[in-house]
Amino acid sequence: MGTDISGFVEYREPVVPPTERHVWQAAVELDQLYDVRDYDAFGCLFGVRNHAGFRPLAAGRGLPEDLSPTAREAAEAWPHHDATWISWAEVAAVDWDEPAETPDLRLHEYQRQADGALAYVGKCTWAPKLTEATGIPREDFLDGRVRWEAGQEFAIDDLVFRAEVLRRRDAVPADGNWQPVWRKMQSLAERAGPDGVRLVVWFDS
Repeated sequence: MGTDISGFVEYREPVVPPTERHVWQAAVELDQLYDVRDYDAFGCLFGVRNHAGFRPLAAGRGLPEDLSPTAREAAEAWPHHDATWISWAEVAAVDWDEPAETPDLRLHEYQRQADGALAYVGKCTWAPKLTEATGIPREDFLDGRVRWEAGQEFAIDDLVFRAEVLRRRDAVPADGNWQPVWRKMQSLAERAGPDGVRLVVWFDS
């Protein structure tokens, strides 16, 4: 079963005098900006399905106590897990060149071309040829018991399987699917301030 993400971008309206309580408002539902199932991004940002071994930016924080009524109603409507949130201030400060802490659990598969160059195929959790190339049983792959060293490589026929370390920008490219979310948060922060805008998310599997 796959894992999907839901949530809201929220903002905190500036109030005067500043001693008054700031109330969080729902700005936009996440699926209006982002509706992709991408485990590398989920792991990098929130520690969910973290096959690539990132230090998550914002994992396990739960739903904020001052969550907006609109977001709370949506979150409580269905069973969910791994609820958390991240502010625009945190997103804006990310070092997107930071590497994952461990090599990707999935070997990266390449196909050797006629000229010897390697063409990227995808990430491989398990395939019969991978067991043939490594000698590792299928059940060990699927149970997640296999750990790789960066740069480890296995070849069979015209296929090459390589253990690689991802960077944050590999999981969340600047021009990728998260761009509309960041753009919306940045726009709201011009009024509410970097700490006055947050993304609240939860997951279902």
